[in-house]
Amino acid sequence: MSDERRLSWGEFWPFYLGEHRDRVNQILHAIGSLSGLTCLGFAIYLRNPWLILLGLVIGYGCAWVGHFVFEKNRPATFRYPLKSFCSDWRLLALVLSGRVGAAVQRLEPKQPAEPQPAPTAEPSGTPS
Repeated sequence: MSDERRLSWGEFWPFYLGEHRDRVNQILHAIGSLSGLTCLGFAIYLRNPWLILLGLVIGYGCAWVGHFVFEKNRPATFRYPLKSFCSDWRLLALVLSGRVGAAVQRLEPKQPAEPQPAPTAEPSGTPS
């Protein structure tokens, strides 16, 4: 089974948003998405398909810089390409509307990167 099917859309969005908590990363994603959309528009208007490729390079380049440099994580695109692409547009809408901060605050607190061992209880009846 591919990773794309392991998370439902309802499960994926909180995961995706949790991977985009850093404000600079969010802004870089918005710049990348808007630049990609602009390149697509010019590609259609000028009938130049190379501008589509340029849009993808700029769009993903901005996003990946945001992840590797500012967020310090791996882009979700590597594991969930379709869901990530669709979620990028939802993130763009939140950034442009000024609601991304509130959406991130509604997430559960960030879990530690490494699982923490459960505390062990002392057996009852033994002196401390």
